Amino acid sequence: MIALLAVLGLVVGGTAELYLRQSLYKQVDTKLSEARKFAIREFINRPGGPPQSVGGMVLGFNDLPLYEPPPNIPTGSILLYLDSSGAVVGGGHVVFNEAEASSNHRFNNKYNDLTESQVSTLAAAVPTNGDKVGVDVDGLGDFRTASWSVDTDSGTVRVITALSVADENHTLVKVAIFTGCIVLGSLLIAGWGGALIVRRTLKPLDRVAATASRVAELRLDRGEVRLAQRVPEVDTDPRTEVGQVGAALNRMLDHVGNALEARHASEMQVRQFVADASHELRTPLAAIRGYAELSRRSRQPIPDELAHVLGRVESEAKRMTALVEDLLLLARLDAGRPLAQDPVDLTMLAVDATSDAHAAGPRHYWQLDLPDEPVTVIGDGARLHQVLANLLANARTHTPEGSTVTVKVGTVPDAAVLQVIDNGPGIQAELVPHIFERFARGDSSRSRAAGSTGLGLSIVHAVVTSHGGKVGVQSRPGQTVFTVMLPVATAPAVPTAEHHTPFLPRAG
Repeated sequence: MIALLAVLGLVVGGTAELYLRQSLYKQVDTKLSEARKFAIREFINRPGGPPQSVGGMVLGFNDLPLYEPPPNIPTGSILLYLDSSGAVVGGGHVVFNEAEASSNHRFNNKYNDLTESQVSTLAAAVPTNGDKVGVDVDGLGDFRTASWSVDTDSGTVRVITALSVADENHTLVKVAIFTGCIVLGSLLIAGWGGALIVRRTLKPLDRVAATASRVAELRLDRGEVRLAQRVPEVDTDPRTEVGQVGAALNRMLDHVGNALEARHASEMQVRQFVADASHELRTPLAAIRGYAELSRRSRQPIPDELAHVLGRVESEAKRMTALVEDLLLLARLDAGRPLAQDPVDLTMLAVDATSDAHAAGPRHYWQLDLPDEPVTVIGDGARLHQVLANLLANARTHTPEGSTVTVKVGTVPDAAVLQVIDNGPGIQAELVPHIFERFARGDSSRSRAAGSTGLGLSIVHAVVTSHGGKVGVQSRPGQTVFTVMLPVATAPAVPTAEHHTPFLPRAG
C-alpha cells in the first residue's frame, strides 16, 4: 500500500511540476517575444537610422543610443547585436546602473560586456528562426533565448535576446521540495493509519491462526483424540473473507474429528479382538502342549515318526504361545493398562538379564559395563527385565557365534541409560526407521536360528514408552547400539534416544 501511494505521489507531484514548469516557461516565452520587439526597435530607431517596417510594425525615430538597454528589458537579461561576420556591434548583459539611478537618470540599466566564450555559446546554441531554447551561459546561469535576423542597408544584423529563468527554476525547486515533503508526510500518516486499520481488521484472522496452531500441537497419530478446538462463532461470518476461512476451518476440523473418532473406534476394535483372541488362544494352546507332553510320557512305545511329529507339535505350540503372550502384552499396553511403580535397580537387572543371555547363548561373548553406584528408576521391574531380555535375545539371534555383546548402564542429566552394543553385521539402513514396528524382520544376513515372532523390539518400544522413556538405535556394519532412556524419579523430560551419543562413558 505504501509503495502504491508512493508511486501515486510521484506521478501526481511530477505531473504538477511539469505543468508548473510549462506555465512558467510559457510566461517567460511571452516576455521574450515582448523583449524582441523592444530590442529590434532599439536597433532600428538608433540615431540616424531610417524608419523601417519589421513584422508589420513601423518604427519611428528617437534619441536612444545603442549602448543603453531599452527601458523595458528586465535586469539580468542579455541583449546582443551581431553583424553578419558574428562580431558584436552592441548590447551585453543588462545590469542595474547605480550611478545613473542616483542621478535620477531616466535609464537605470546598463550593459556589461560579455566574454568571447559567452558570446560564442549564445551564437552557437540559439537558432536564427526565432525558436525559444534554453541555454546555460557560463557564469551567468540558465537563460531562455531566441534570435532574429534584421535586414538593414548596411547588412544583416542578428539580434539575440535572452531572459534569465533563475526565478522560475527557484520556484520549481521550492515547489518540488514542498510537494516531496507533503507526499512523504502523507505516506507516513497513511502507513501508520493503514497499519493500524489492517491490524485491527486482521485480528479475527489471528484468532483463526491461533486455533489452527493449537490443533497442530495436538497428537493425532495414535490414541483417542478430541478435537475440541474450534474457531469462535464471531469469526465465522460468511459475509467476510476471514469469516469464510474460519467457517471452512471449523468444517474441516469437524471432518477430521469424525475421521479420528472412526479410526480410534476401529483401532479399539482391532485391539480388543487381538486381546480377546490372544486370551482365548491361551487355553487351547496349553491343552495342545499338555497332550503333546502327555503322549511322550506314555508307557506304551511310540514309533519314531510319531514321536518326531509330536515333538514338532509341542515346539510350535510353545512358539505360538510366546506369540500369543506377546500380542496380549501389546494389546494391554496399547489399552493403557497401568504398570507397577516400584524402585528398579537397573544394574542388578543388567546382571540378571546378561546371565540369562549367557546361558542361552554360550558361544557369544557377553560383557557388562556398570557404574560404581546403583542406577535406580521407578517402574515395573518385570517389564523392564523383559525389555533388556528382548534386546539381548535380538543381539544373540541376529549376530553370528563369537560376536561380542556389551551391556552398559549409566546416567545422563534427567535420565538413566541402558545400552546394548554388538559387533555384528549391523541393520540394513532402510530397515532402521521401521525396526520398532510390529512384525518387522531383517533379511537373511541376520541369522534367525532361534526363530522370531517380529514382536520383540515392538514390545521394547511399547514398554519403554509406557514408562515415559525413549528408545533408539544406531547401526552400521560392525556396530549396532540400542539405547534405552528412562526418566529418573525427578526428571521433567527425557532426551531423545536417537540423538544420544553412541557410547556411555566407561564406568569407574
